Amino acid sequence: MTAASRASRLGVIKPQHVHFHDALYLESGEVLDEFELVYETYGALQPDGNNAVLICHALSGNHHAAGLHSEADTKPGWWDTVIGPGKPIDTNRFFVVCTNNIGGCSGSTGPASISKTTGKPWGSLFPQVTVADWVESQKRLAQHLGISQWAAVVGGSLGGMQALQWSVTYPDWVTHCVVIAAAPGLTAQNIAFNEIARQAIFSDPDWCDGDYIDANTAPEKGMALARMVGHLTYMSADNMSDRFGRELRQGSFDPDDDEQPIFQVESYLRYQGSQFATRFDANTYVLMTRALDRFDLAATSDGDLAKALEHASAEFLILSFSSDWRFSPARSREITTALLAAGKRVTYSNLESDAGHDAFLLEDADYIALLHAWMQRVAA
Repeated sequence: MTAASRASRLGVIKPQHVHFHDALYLESGEVLDEFELVYETYGALQPDGNNAVLICHALSGNHHAAGLHSEADTKPGWWDTVIGPGKPIDTNRFFVVCTNNIGGCSGSTGPASISKTTGKPWGSLFPQVTVADWVESQKRLAQHLGISQWAAVVGGSLGGMQALQWSVTYPDWVTHCVVIAAAPGLTAQNIAFNEIARQAIFSDPDWCDGDYIDANTAPEKGMALARMVGHLTYMSADNMSDRFGRELRQGSFDPDDDEQPIFQVESYLRYQGSQFATRFDANTYVLMTRALDRFDLAATSDGDLAKALEHASAEFLILSFSSDWRFSPARSREITTALLAAGKRVTYSNLESDAGHDAFLLEDADYIALLHAWMQRVAA
């Protein structure tokens, strides 16, 4: 048995596909005449259907939240630390659903999919989707699975924004809402970081105005740089100092190779960028970051977040991390304050961590214990 097999208590999970033939009307005014979603489920749905939990993925996530895709896998799903038998989102008690959002690049309809209109990859013609559009597609999947209410909708970062959107768009569907390291809308600084990443992609000669698949190429250098920028903002300064300091790479002063990284942190960022560039679609990255930028929960309520949340009926858990400067604790407190002003039931905790924004993906003892205790209340 592999190390990953021992770490993941769910074992091998098979992704599932569903094709929807009814049109999906997008916020942009465009229409997807039909679309496909890839998703995974863990645990069993109770006969009364009251134990379903929706996991909403963040920017670079997908449907593979937990378990393994084969015994040869070296790495389980992206949130295997919290999903599984006996874990905070306990699959002995919950029926857990995670979908790859439309516009994604892991099997759901997206820019790399073939358009029936042109017979070619959608590429630059794929319509811009929003957080609200993802909620609509997730609702259709729930109905397909025989679910009429979520015991909880859970998400971190961009996933937390989807959880918030669920709570206000379909309040009767959401009994509990877990929002981790998220915000009701991005700050100008966050939008700026996303724009820098997009410009890195656009400046790659292989971008081809978004139609690179048809041109049999890929903007891998631009994607690698975009990922390096993004990954840097997900870590904290203390975490980077503790992990890398000013440590040099072996052979870093080779006078014949000016392009080789000198410091370990340079080598690490380049590795992260190159790995990401080969597995993630550039159009999807552009689409996802723009969906992040455009999300503004209070926009339809004259900027009044409490008013935007007044129709929510869920009980909320809001979590932030002390060293997260990309989605700072102040943004989670903003959500909490608005929920209290709207008379909602809310629990808030700011957890001490030096891991930055990525802390919500890691196995921190206090974080795991708090989430486990709260989800036990949901199960009860």
